[in-house]
Formats: sequence, structure tokens, C-alpha cells
Amino acid sequence: MKRPAPELAETLHLGIPRRPGRAMLAALRHLLGRPRATGEILLARLQGRRLRARQKLAALVGIDHRLALPAGILDRFPPAPAPPRDAIRVFGDGVLVPGAAARIAAAFAADPELQAVYGDALIQDRARGPVRPLLPPVFDTDLLAAVDYLEPLLACRPGALAPETQPSGPADAAFQIAERYGARTIGHLPEILAIRRGDPADTVSPAGEGGRHRHRDALRRHLDRSGQTASRIVVDGHGLLQVEHPLPDPRPLVSVIVPTRDRLDLLRPCLDSLAACTDWPNLEILVCDNDSREPETLAFLQNLEREGRGGVVPCPGPFNFAAMNNAAAARARGALLVFVNNDVEAFRPDWLARMAREALRPEIGAVGARLLDGEGRIQHGGIVLGTGGLVTHAHRHFPGDAPGYLAGLRATHAVSAVTAACLMVETRKFRSVGGFDDADFAVDFNDVDLCLRLNAAGHHTLLVPGAVLHHRESASRRWTREARARHEREIAALKKRWGPLLVQDPHYHPGFDPDLSTHARLRAGFPEAGPAPVRRPPA
Repeated sequence: MKRPAPELAETLHLGIPRRPGRAMLAALRHLLGRPRATGEILLARLQGRRLRARQKLAALVGIDHRLALPAGILDRFPPAPAPPRDAIRVFGDGVLVPGAAARIAAAFAADPELQAVYGDALIQDRARGPVRPLLPPVFDTDLLAAVDYLEPLLACRPGALAPETQPSGPADAAFQIAERYGARTIGHLPEILAIRRGDPADTVSPAGEGGRHRHRDALRRHLDRSGQTASRIVVDGHGLLQVEHPLPDPRPLVSVIVPTRDRLDLLRPCLDSLAACTDWPNLEILVCDNDSREPETLAFLQNLEREGRGGVVPCPGPFNFAAMNNAAAARARGALLVFVNNDVEAFRPDWLARMAREALRPEIGAVGARLLDGEGRIQHGGIVLGTGGLVTHAHRHFPGDAPGYLAGLRATHAVSAVTAACLMVETRKFRSVGGFDDADFAVDFNDVDLCLRLNAAGHHTLLVPGAVLHHRESASRRWTREARARHEREIAALKKRWGPLLVQDPHYHPGFDPDLSTHARLRAGFPEAGPAPVRRPPA
């Protein structure tokens, strides 16, 4: 019997929630099992601090997508009376809404360098079924390789495509335009431009096998045209396409840098896991020791060096996370640096190789991993700017096996920053931007600042969700009055240096609620919004 094709919303991972019954039982277990935390949530709610209560509840019981819209919302977006004029070429299986053609034409008229635009869409897979919003980021070829988020609509300026080309679909056209003019010539209009009502039996759209083969063929042609013939396309266990970039032979030395002050209960399992669960033949371990005093820790570090399992870099004085990492990086011999917190543990041997395949690409700077907290939930899925008051970790508190919105927890994609709890970067790129800023960001935001400086230098930041590790976040941190004062100074320094970027992350859609965990809820009033400026990838 032929298996039915998955629905388009499922294929694109447009916020498909988990089983509500199971989630409710799990939430009740957490609430009943932690009466003190539950009491704090109730108190915050009674005091009228609703946002605080919601954030505490999400941290306690976990969170999931709540993005489905009622079917009746489509009545507000009837089909447009006419397609765009002036020889604008439109690709995709979505139906334009009224006003979309004019907005597309206006975008091209306002910016002569813009060669193509796409927008948001509403997806309904079956009649009277729920409607899912497709809220894409700025143009990202890495994400497009895995997820065809352009499928409903891509509009191209006349002449943007070579006359002899006949693209097989929006992704194929976008790849060709990016190759010809650069990724920044493809813009995103953050407003509803198209509606897509699908048929689960469709074999042409991405929900069918025909669409998958078409997308894979377009990706292969893109890789070949852009000089990446040695890169392989593999299909992961969820049907997503993943580009596997080649590694040099022999593989370069990698220096893994782990800061610590005592806490052997964290350091020992961290180093043991790196030794046992890292499939890389050429590894250098450097421990930054910030005045450890416990005899057991000192004996452990002495044995580490004596047995040749790693080196110890003394970092005396007040705790300065950035300076400690810089000191070890200056001593490191590896072509790649991996900064790892002492409360991180590896459990899948391929984590380092997956990150190295991306970090060695000339255009890539920092590379981050998917990190799971002590309860197996998402602790880090990239860093999003302008949410949670300043910055926050993407998909935080989601189930550890969640696909993420637009497969953000499965597909490699561009982000603004990643956490230094597990961050890889080529040594030469790290040194070219001066390493971590240990003056303004001694403890906090040094990773965000590093990534943003690498981005500004033309080295984009990537999240590689296929690299998965455990992270007991801040297990070794102790908040004091001095620490909080220093934290406030570093917040001020981040705002002063990167203020405009903190307003709205280009890789995160403004239609999401900025106050709760990312990708979980829609902004109040969505999709009622006026015309918005075109968003383009960072330079």
C-alpha cells in the first residue's frame, strides 16, 4: 500500500505541536514535583506579573509551538485579481493575496540592486484544517539546502535570471540568483504575500516525492556551479537534505579549551566524555585553571599533564572567562579552536567532525552546537538578538527531540551568534578579530560580541544542530552583588556597541512573540501589520 505523502506544514516543520495529552501529563508531573517553583509561578501570576509567570512556567514544564491559526483567517486573504506586471517572474505554488503584486513591484522600484523577493505565507494542507504561518528568516542558502522555505513564492526582477535558464522552482531560481549577484540581492518582505492550500497526495510540491527530487537536483546543480563538487548531499533520518562538506586529509589538529576553577565533579566527566566520545584523530586538550585550590583538583590536573592527556594553562586572578580563553588560544597549536565549558559533556562521537566541516569553510566564522539541559530539553539552539529583553537562546525549553521551527533544530543554518559553551572557530579567524574582548565582556556576552565581530568581518555564524552535547548551564556560577553589577556593565557595553542589531535579529522573524521562548507564540495582533521594509542578509 502506498504511503501518503506528508503534509507541507509537516515537511517544513511549521510549528507542529507534540501530543497534547502527553505534554499535559508531563507538565503536571513537573508542577506537582516542584512545589516551591510552582508557588513562585502562582505568586507572580497573582501579583499581575504575567510575563514573569509565563517565563517561569516555560522553564519548569517546557514549551512547544502554539502557532496554528483558525481556518477562517484565510477569508481575509482572497486571491489577488492579477499577477505582477512589468515582466516580473513569479515562481512557487502559492496564490498571491491582494496588494502583494504592488508590494513586490514597489520593492524592486525602491532598490535597483534587489533581484528577487519572497514573503510570508499561510499554509493550509486540507480544507477546514488549521492554518500554519510560514515566517522565514532573511535569505540563507544553508537553510534553503535543507528546507525549501521559498516554495510558496519567489518573485524575480526582469533580467535577474539568465535568459537561457528555466528554473525548476523557487529554490532553483534563488540559488542561481545568489550565485550570479550574491545572497544580499535576495530580499524578504515580512508580511503575508501568498496563501498555499495543499493536497497531501500532491507529488509535485515539497510534500511529495517529486518535490523532494526536484529540490535535491536543484541543490546538486547549485553545489556544482559554485565549485563545491566534492560536497555530498545526504538525506537524514527525517528526510531533510544535508550538505556534507569534505574534510582535509589528514585532519588538522583541533585545540579544545576548557576553563575551570576546581569543580572536579564537572571537569572530570567533561574531559572523560571528550576523550571517549570524540571521533577525531588529532586532538589537543587545554584546561584553563583559574586558581583551583582543592587538592583533588590539583592532583587531577597534574596527572592530566603527566599522562599526556592534556595541558594546563594557569590563569590566576579574578575570574575573567574571556581572558582565560584568550590565554589558552594563544598557546593552542590547533588550526581549529573549540571552546567548551566545564559543564558540557559529549555523548555522540561525530559532534566535532560535524562542526569542523562547517568551520573550515572560508566564509564561516563561529560554529555552534545544539545543547541539551539536564532534563534533555533544548538549552541552546543558537542565539537570537532582540528577544527576552536583550538576547536569548533559540528554542529554549523545547523538547530535546523537537524538530524546531523550519527544522531549526535539525538543519544547519545561519544565526547571529552561538554560545561559547561549545563554540568552534578557525584559529586564524579568531586571531584576526582579536579574540574575545576580555575588557568589556569578561564573563557575559563575550561569545555574542565575538560572533558579531566575525560576522562584520565577513565570516558568518552557523548553528549545526547535528552536533549535540549536554550542558548543565551555569552549574559552576555563583551570583554575588559584585557579579550582578559586572553583569549590568556588560549589558550596557553590549547595547553601546551593537545597539542597532539588538532591535531585531535578521535571522528571526518579527512576527513571533519577542518575550517568551523563541518560535513558540505569535506576536499579539499577528498578522495585522502594515507594510514592512525589505530584510536582507547581513553584509
